Amino acid sequence: MMKIGSTTTQAILFDLDGTLIDSAPDLGAAADKMRTDRGLAPYPLERYRPMAGAGARGMLGIAFGITPDAPEFDALREEFYVGYERRMLLNTLVFDGVAPLIEAIRERGLRWGVVTNKSARFTEPLTAAMPLFASAGAIVSGDTTPFAKPHPEPLHEAARRLGVAPEACIYVGDDERDIIAGRAAGMGTVAATYGYMGSQADAALWKADASISSPLELLKLLNSA
Repeated sequence: MMKIGSTTTQAILFDLDGTLIDSAPDLGAAADKMRTDRGLAPYPLERYRPMAGAGARGMLGIAFGITPDAPEFDALREEFYVGYERRMLLNTLVFDGVAPLIEAIRERGLRWGVVTNKSARFTEPLTAAMPLFASAGAIVSGDTTPFAKPHPEPLHEAARRLGVAPEACIYVGDDERDIIAGRAAGMGTVAATYGYMGSQADAALWKADASISSPLELLKLLNSA
């Protein structure tokens, strides 16, 4: 396993939803409005939250119990996308500790960026509207390259944009796909167990190089160099 906090680390890459931002309130509300529009009873946010990292697939799975192979899935997904676009900045917040974490990373002279499976249709307006992302050196969406995580190519693309070798990067994410992608890309990996999937899954089974239960714990790892 790679030593997190190694003096060779030059950049930190992050997943977006569930790692840097809590978008579950807006994702869940968009899906739940589809339920209530159809005369179905509303669900509480906590029912949606654990699946927020899975995007439309997760939200529609909770709202309607359907999977992507259902014949009506594509139409429902586009309806969900339109509803989410209308409200994606209403209640989405940066997780506590993330802003000072990014500030500390920059003070150390490290570069940072985002690699998400969220499509650019949402990633670009969302990150443009949130001041946190103004200093990001790379923002790679799920459709920036021909592949999405767990394929390593989006992570390699982010490293190229930062001008840093993959092995000099650490990738932080709250889903097993993030850790698989980071390992395949040759990066150090950190599981964010405060995110959406951390409470629902045994993150120890993901075989990340380290795990954190709050954003600022990453600084302790970096300090271990």
